[in-house]
Amino acid sequence: MSSGQATVYVIDDEIQIRTAIGSLCEETGHQVKLFASTDEFLGETISGGPSCLVLDVRFPGTAPTGLELQRRLAETGVLIPIVFISGHSDVRVSVEAMKRGAVEFLPKPFREQEILDAIRHGIERDRRRLEREDSVREARQRVETLTAREREIMLLMAEGLVAKQIAARLGVSEVTAKVHRTRMMRKLELRSPIEVVRLVDSMGREEETTRTGTGQPYS
Repeated sequence: MSSGQATVYVIDDEIQIRTAIGSLCEETGHQVKLFASTDEFLGETISGGPSCLVLDVRFPGTAPTGLELQRRLAETGVLIPIVFISGHSDVRVSVEAMKRGAVEFLPKPFREQEILDAIRHGIERDRRRLEREDSVREARQRVETLTAREREIMLLMAEGLVAKQIAARLGVSEVTAKVHRTRMMRKLELRSPIEVVRLVDSMGREEETTRTGTGQPYS
């Protein structure tokens, strides 16, 4: 999922700008989808692979603004990186867009290399996100193979407890706790307690992202 051809979505009501950006992206090997308004884009199914959205700030009529679309995507859990472009100089809008995780905010006219660099950055962010999700998904599959006792021990290890403390907490012998711990580590393909901590932490963060419908800020 995290590898393969990237998709760039371009939303701009000016045909010259969206086609120019589309041509640049195709020349660099990306799949491109063009939209004249945010309304058109709302019915689109986002690619499962790495992607980036180039989004104008303002649109005529009643179509959602770029910021409104950014908020709507976050609320529905669509974590696509966004590069904003705008023909208007508006510090407030640019600050809000960046606070909400935009990759870049480029005023028109911009240089070809500027937009290409911003899109490349966005795609790399999305690729890393997908790789993290793949890793968590694989870990979840391994966790499903644990017994109830092994899962208890995994969570207690993530709290920093050692075998003696785990045994006391569960009311079993230290030898029994160590046997279950060894089996758990083998099933999860982990080698150290710190790896258990990282696994449980990553799964917890993934659950929080899914529950709230928002992602961590892109870095």
